[in-house]
Amino acid sequence: MAGPQQPELPLGPLDDPGPNPAAVSDAGGDALEGTLERVVYSNADTRWTVARMSVNGQKGLCTIVGNLVDLTPGTALRLRGEWVTDSRYGEQFKVRTYVTLTPSTLEGIERYLGSGLVSGIGPALAARIVARFGNATLEVIEQHPDRLAEVPGIGKSRADKLHQAWTDQRAVADVMLFLQGLGVSSAFAARIYKRYGDRAIEIVRDDPYRLALEVWGVGFKTADAIAERLGVARDSPRRAQAGVLHLLHTLSEDGHTFVLADELVRQAIEVLAIDTLIVEDAVRALVADKYAIADELPGRGRAIYTPELHDAETQAAAHLARLATSPAPPLGFDPDGALLRFEESTGMQLAPGQRDAVRAAIAHKLVVITGGPGVGKTTVVRAVLDVLERAGRLVALAAPTGRAAKRMAEATGHPALTLHRMLEWQPGTTTFKRGPDSPLPCDALIVDEASMLDIHMAHRVASALRSRARLILVGDIDQLPAVGPGSVLADVIDSRQAAVARLTEIFRQAAASQIITNAHRINQGELPDQQGTDYFFISRDDPEAALATLQEVVCERIPKRFGLDPVDDVQVLAPMHRGVVGAANLNEVLQRTLNPTGASLTRGSRTFRTGDKVMQVKNDYDKDVFNGDIGRIIAVGDGDQAEVLVEFDGRRVSYPPEELDQLVLAYAVTVHKSQGSEYPAVVIPLMTQHYMMLQRSLLYTAITRGKRLVVVIGQPRALAMAVRTQDARTRMSALGLRLTRAAEHAQGP
Repeated sequence: MAGPQQPELPLGPLDDPGPNPAAVSDAGGDALEGTLERVVYSNADTRWTVARMSVNGQKGLCTIVGNLVDLTPGTALRLRGEWVTDSRYGEQFKVRTYVTLTPSTLEGIERYLGSGLVSGIGPALAARIVARFGNATLEVIEQHPDRLAEVPGIGKSRADKLHQAWTDQRAVADVMLFLQGLGVSSAFAARIYKRYGDRAIEIVRDDPYRLALEVWGVGFKTADAIAERLGVARDSPRRAQAGVLHLLHTLSEDGHTFVLADELVRQAIEVLAIDTLIVEDAVRALVADKYAIADELPGRGRAIYTPELHDAETQAAAHLARLATSPAPPLGFDPDGALLRFEESTGMQLAPGQRDAVRAAIAHKLVVITGGPGVGKTTVVRAVLDVLERAGRLVALAAPTGRAAKRMAEATGHPALTLHRMLEWQPGTTTFKRGPDSPLPCDALIVDEASMLDIHMAHRVASALRSRARLILVGDIDQLPAVGPGSVLADVIDSRQAAVARLTEIFRQAAASQIITNAHRINQGELPDQQGTDYFFISRDDPEAALATLQEVVCERIPKRFGLDPVDDVQVLAPMHRGVVGAANLNEVLQRTLNPTGASLTRGSRTFRTGDKVMQVKNDYDKDVFNGDIGRIIAVGDGDQAEVLVEFDGRRVSYPPEELDQLVLAYAVTVHKSQGSEYPAVVIPLMTQHYMMLQRSLLYTAITRGKRLVVVIGQPRALAMAVRTQDARTRMSALGLRLTRAAEHAQGP
């Protein structure tokens, strides 16, 4: 008797790992049928797989690649796709769609069952089971498991366990078939199953829009397409509410902490293509059910927040107001005398503006020290640190990124930590140890690169300070705002509740640098001087020509003329990811030029090689590495479970294949990713194709990342566009307003 035939359902298009799923369709292309022999590599998250397969009617094995979900050796497959030739690995069959087939031969059934697919059944036991039941083996396991006891060595208890293991693996297959039948790519189906397990079908049927909020990479459009296939009407309240929530989260990713209600309704109508009344009802329902918060802001109107952002903004304002409205504990001695001792011990002469900044930091508990490059912010920090420590105060130094913290420590001779490490992240509770119930033990906290603070981190920092502590924020207000939501530094300044010291005098040594003088010219809306000793502009009108010149400058001209290492000392900063001179393409080109050979591991379309410069792109508290940290790959292992070993500032961190999505090549990074870092040399491609990102703050930030050398390559017109374009996209944030109101309330009538 033949075993039950598994439905030959298409399991969806198989893309390279990426964010865009595609609908199930007849893929066309070449067809291939055979048996999976072995899996060479498979990513646990994306299921990107490299495997070897025997093809019916052909000798030898062929290589197949694609998102193949939980397949094991012995699985019979029917594939559609196309043959491609990889420059390194030769001919491969790139799979777009596939179906699994029930093995039709005794040998196939035995290999299928003994491949490890079912926990508890190995090759030897599989051989005994097939010897007893023949072609009916799979039917017996699924429908008559008690008969397994007929096999020597299998009792009733073991038969029950084998049946349960078979049922469990079939449940995975059922979930995958269900999801891919809804048009979900196999890569996303794997993520959805990993998130929800056996409840995936139930959850997706009940509320497909949860995917957009809870599964990384699955956006609203994907969830909306799934909902449509499940019969959810386009004008249903559920779809309207999900669309509004999607917009709230999208706007927070753009840096806003809230959106005005009228604007939210307008955008939702445009995105969802439904009537105004349905959207307005959706907003009201979300507010009533606490999925969104409505708050009337004086002079601004009705603001809609996510609950998390509303809590962060209100709590940050309350804690900052507590600092701003209470007197600083006296030091017990004359601060001017302490400043004189600092000058005598260091041989430095403070300028009047620097002296005023130090006095502000001593006299107040909420202080901002701001200014551009070369105005002496670091000297002020050293002086404040010296005065407070002479008074017996415990001072902590921190910065948002590891590189900024390291630079701060080197400049002051005082230990400095990242804010994440200082606040002591607790992986078990997914929160920070330090907070109102366990405050930081310091009497003063100095935070450098404070322009990078988003509202979430501002809330955590402010809530972790004792009532008598000082908070001193040091940063350049003219740099790009934080990647996360909010405009904390600007809002604190605008609130007029902090003591603000603006440093404007460029010191003689700094004034000799064209990097610094040009940064100030750009900040004032003036074109930079084009040539000098440490700043150069190379005109190229064509992106391909700019790419060729950039490659030559980074790999040959800078190392030869300035003696700088092209990997360790030179950093390419691109305005965008996309394009010929975008970060993605630049990384491929520079990797081929600077590090073409060596042990490597390919993940989808990306190859990581020993010696590569890489960047961490998400916070990993367990590994103690954070978004923006740059390291070098020092080893790549062999085999299916090869790990990549990366060194970050002398510390080695291991990445198994399934965690490689945390890393990207970093020969070139975006300007946003460079915030908080400095490099000996910076090379900046600047083309009009980057027009969406060409703004003054971006160019200013990029140029101020270079310490010894800055080279801009591109079109004069693009440079002029960036200089004259101020960022018109004002962030919607109410921290300044809330801080003012909280301070006024604390001070009373």
